[in-house]
Formats: sequence, C-alpha cells, structure tokens
Amino acid sequence: MRTMNKQYKLGELFCGAGGMALGASLAKAEGAGFAHLWATDMDKDACETFEFNLEVNHVICDRVENLFFEKLSGIDGLVFGFPCNDFSVVGKRNGISGKYGRLYEWGVKGLKVLQPTFFVAENVSGLNSAGSGLDSILIALKESGYDLHVHTYRFEEYGVPQARHRIIIVGFRSDLSIDDYEPPEPTTAENPPTCSAALANIPVSAYNHERTKQSQQVIDRLSHIKPGENAFNVDLPEHLKLKMKSGAKISQIYKRLIPDKPAYTVTGSGGGGDACLSLGRTQGIN
Repeated sequence: MRTMNKQYKLGELFCGAGGMALGASLAKAEGAGFAHLWATDMDKDACETFEFNLEVNHVICDRVENLFFEKLSGIDGLVFGFPCNDFSVVGKRNGISGKYGRLYEWGVKGLKVLQPTFFVAENVSGLNSAGSGLDSILIALKESGYDLHVHTYRFEEYGVPQARHRIIIVGFRSDLSIDDYEPPEPTTAENPPTCSAALANIPVSAYNHERTKQSQQVIDRLSHIKPGENAFNVDLPEHLKLKMKSGAKISQIYKRLIPDKPAYTVTGSGGGGDACLSLGRTQGIN
C-alpha cells in the first residue's frame, strides 16, 4: 500500500451528516489524501452522525453566525454545501432573497479570512435558474481571490443509483495560477446504475433498514400505484384519494421507483408515502 506523502487539511461549513467528508476521506490521488481538521453544523443529530461515521470528535455544533474563523485551524481547502432551501425546485424558489439564500456568504467570509489553497462549494441544480442569484454568488467567490470552475453533475452518470443533479463550484486561489483543472468525465452515462440493483441483497444487519409500519389505508393506496406513478396520476378509488388543497400536489408523494432506472432524488422533506416507498415493497406489499 502506497504511503500518503501529502495530507490536505480540510474545514467544512454546513457539514450535515458527513457525506462530502466521507467522500473526501476516500479520495486519493498520486499519494495524496484529505483529512478534516474541523467541521460545523447547527443540527445536533447531524453533528453526532458526522462524528460517529467519520470517527472524529472535532465537529463544532453551532450556528454558522457564531463562528470565529480567525480562531479556527489553518486549512488547505474549505468545503461548503450551503443550504439549498431557497434554490430547490421543490421549494418556493426565493433565491438569495430568501431566509437561507445568503448563507453562502459565510463560505465567502471563510475564504477571505482563511485563504485556503482551494474550495469546493455544492448546491442544487436549481441554483442555475433565473432569479436564484448564481451570478451574484460566483462574483462574490471570485472577488474573494479565487479562479472558479463551475460544473453541473448528473450523479447517475458517475455510478450513483440516483438522479441527483448538483452544481459543484471548485475554486483555486488566483495567485497560484492553476489553470489545468478539468471536471472528471462521466463513467456510467450510457449505463447508469439502477435502483433495483442498489437495493438488492442489503444485509438484514444494515443500519436504517427497518421496514416502516404503515396503516392499512396506506398499504391499499400503494397497491394501486405502479412504478413511475404517484398518488396524483393514478385513478385511485375515492376512499383512497389524498385530500389536499389545490396546488399542493407534490410529485414525490407516494411515487414508486422504476426498477430499471436510477432512483429519484431523495428530498429533504418527505411526506405521506415518501417514507415507505422503494420499489413498492413495504409492510404488507410485495
């Protein structure tokens, strides 16, 4: 096994449960690797999950507004997947004028204070929509002293069994004149992994793999929905129809996965049948 001759030190804002950190810990190239020095999030459960999965004890569980960047350890790279609530296509699309829309500014502040060699910022593809403020965000990042590389990734084209599309902004400090960066080429564009393959043969001992308990009404409703359909585009018996206000129909509610395609994007605010849908297998349904 090759010995790592370079360990890039990372800090992370809005770290959540540690998905980006786990990816960084697994990424290796030409004898180099990545390791978090610190991470921060305001959600207690997310912080505890991060520390458990990454086997660390350096997560700062606090609001980002309470951070003093000047007191944090120097880093080579800053990672921040700033909250997407105001940019997501399933939200109100308030952009940078929304409650969470300007939280990217804390990433900008971190760059100005810490001046790391590089940064990686991530958000939903809706960030690119008109009125979302992508141009303003890019200007602020560039004015922090960084050359930017912006790319929209379709993760099912990179071996992920989920149609998850995200904008990733990679920046290198301008004084370093790094101009040979290119986003990686897709690996599974022609043959994306399917959700049925991903869900097959999961061991009984796996974490968070318990079947949810559903009412008989939910089970009956699901029995009428075929792969690719949801509770609003199928002809349900009257007693099984959802009683929702006009305009409140969300396509993910009770939506069944299509076995031979990647899964739909997992949403952060599932409801109704979201919690129990996979390939249509839930308690009482085969």
